[in-house]
This record gives sequence, C-alpha cells and structure tokens, in this order.
Amino acid sequence: MTRVAQEIPKIGLVMDAVKVVRWLKAVGDPVTAGEALLEVETEKSVVEIEAAATGRLLQILVQVDEQATVGDQVGWIESAEAQSVAAAAAPRSAEPAPGAAAPAVSVPTLGALASGDAERIRSTPVARRLAAEHGVNLETIAGSGPGGRVQLEDVQRSLAAAPAAVPAAPRAGAPAVQPLTPMRRALARAMTLSNAAVPQFTVARAVDWTVLQALRAEYSAGLPAGALKLSVNDFLLQAVARALLEFPALNATFSGDPDAPDAGLLSASGAHIGLVVAVDNGLLVPVIHDVERLGLVDIVRRRQDCVERGLKGRLKREELVGATISISNLGAEGPDRFNALINPPQAAILAVGRQRDAVVARDGAVVIRPLSELTLTVDHRVADGRLAAQFLGRLVAILEGREWRLQ
Repeated sequence: MTRVAQEIPKIGLVMDAVKVVRWLKAVGDPVTAGEALLEVETEKSVVEIEAAATGRLLQILVQVDEQATVGDQVGWIESAEAQSVAAAAAPRSAEPAPGAAAPAVSVPTLGALASGDAERIRSTPVARRLAAEHGVNLETIAGSGPGGRVQLEDVQRSLAAAPAAVPAAPRAGAPAVQPLTPMRRALARAMTLSNAAVPQFTVARAVDWTVLQALRAEYSAGLPAGALKLSVNDFLLQAVARALLEFPALNATFSGDPDAPDAGLLSASGAHIGLVVAVDNGLLVPVIHDVERLGLVDIVRRRQDCVERGLKGRLKREELVGATISISNLGAEGPDRFNALINPPQAAILAVGRQRDAVVARDGAVVIRPLSELTLTVDHRVADGRLAAQFLGRLVAILEGREWRLQ
C-alpha cells in the first residue's frame, strides 16, 4: 500500500490561504481519485478539493475551521496504486510510519521564524498562521499535540500569558484604517499584479443594439413564462465565443517569463468565458466553459446557475478558473465607457458601457439608435493592436447581425 499526501492545490492566481469548511469523507472511508474529498473557503468562494488518489482516507491533518496554505498536506490517503498522479508530479517528503504522528507541513517564511525553523518545528497550519500574525516564535512554545506538535491552543495560551501591548493613541484628526475583507484583499493582489505584470492596451468600438433588441424580445416571447430570461449578457457570451473561434490567437493565455526558454502561449480547448459579477464589497468572476457549444437557452441556464451559486459562495473550483477572456457589463447605471483591467492569467476583458440613445448617420440620414461603447483590454504579450481591432470589429458585426443559435 502507498500513502499519498492530500494537498491544497492552487485555486486562484493570488490565493495563498484557505479555511477547511467540511470533510466529505471520514477517516477509513473509501475515496476515488478525482471525487470531492473536502470543501475549503477561499477569499472568493467555497470550492471542492478532489481526492489525490483512489484508496481510503487514512488521516486528516487539518480539521474543520483550521487554515492551510497552498501546498500544505491536509491528509493522507492509503492507496493500492503503485504511484498516483499527484505522487508522480513531484517528490514528496518522507511518509509517516504506521501509528506515528504526521509530519508538520512547512511554509517558506512565518513571521519571526526563518524557513529552517519552520521546517524543524511541528505545528498545525492554523497555529503557524496565528503565530506569524502576532510575531510569536514557535520555538518558545511547548506543543501539546502528538510528538510535541504545536496546536492552536498552545499559541493562544502563549499570547494570553504575554503582557498586553498598549496600543498607541491615534493621532488627532488621523483617518481610521478600515481593514480589508478577504475578497477585497484578493482583488487588491490580483489587480496590483495585473497592472504591474501584464502589458495592456485597449481598443474601442460602438455597437448598435437595434437588431438585437428586436430579436431578444422575439426570442423571449417564445420561452416558458418565468422560467428563463434572456439578457444582453447571454448574447454577449455567445457572440464572444463565436469571435474567439474565428480568432483563436486571442483564445490563449501567456505562460512563463518572457526571457525564459519555456515561455509561450497556452491555447484554450474551447471558449471559456468569465462573467464579472458584483458582490458585497467585491467582484466574482464565474467561468462558463465551452460556450461555443451552447445555444442561448443553455447559456441562460448556465449563467443564472453560476451567478446564483456565486452570490451564495458555492461555486466549484473549476468554475473559477480556465477563462481566456471576461465580460464586464455595468448595466444601465454604468458609465458610457470604461476600461477594465485584465484578470490574470486571462488574455483580455471586454468592458460594456451603458446603452444610450445616440444620434448617428445611417445611409445618408440622421437617426437615433441605441448604442453602447465596447472597450477591449488585451494582454500585449498575447496579441497586437491589429488583431485586437479585427476581433472587436467581428464581435460588433455578430452583435448587430441576425445569426443567433437559440437552442
């Protein structure tokens, strides 16, 4: 039998910590590689973590409500497989002998500890995090867990016994600092990375909604009352998917350091499109996969389901990753035009300005038409201005045309 470490995989680009919400299996239960084994809470959602191997759950190292970081071992699976996919991907640390305490999981740096210290001291992930937050040296704490492992309670007792620090009195007139929520912190990291690491440019074009408005009303009249509601975003999703198939160079993400020999472009297997959704004090970007295979009715169902579960924090891991482009539509209350920052590692984002009546020239006559400004932000490492302009032009032509797939 082989013992396989169950680790926390990287779920988002800037995710570094999760909280275990629920174990879906108990110790001793059979597990199958790829099935949901536990649920963790990230800065944006609750997602499922899949089992790393087929066998039985041998040991749980991180309990419910405890925190772990990316790469941490949270459990062990006893497997009859010669070598699991996870075990083949990278060398593991020494496995525990039967009946022995599980080895502590190390992290690169923790507050006052050097990396070597963190590797020597057995401690739970949540204990290390609390110690790092308060600058406590774990070497000074006697662990009460198996083999002297430092537990959360040990760190809490150490903090309670330490003399309380007297907070400095706020300077008169100084503004109060509002702590960041986990989601706002995640957004701050992602957008800082986007602005600093991704060379971005924008192209813009107006779209005339006249034909689409009429088709939307026609299609909606043929749908079951109250069951489905076609939105502009559904048409946008189908139109972007069609345009991506015609311009596959944009349906990719940049990978690696530009100076490294292994840098390159990763082409997507289908049209995987993110839809920016506003939530309390932040944004969520659920990803709808393989949109090119869907008719408008299926797109409505998928969009409504993803948005509803996203607002409840119940999206799955795969529903937050894999997109090459996102759509940000601020609706009728939004600005006429705006630029959106790319959500790394995606290659582009489409910003949709509010629809407004505008005076335009058509066939030598002055008419009033419902227009919106579309602004496409593109990763310059993936595409250049000419390709981006061609893509946007084709997207507008699709949106202004009559060729739509309803079913």
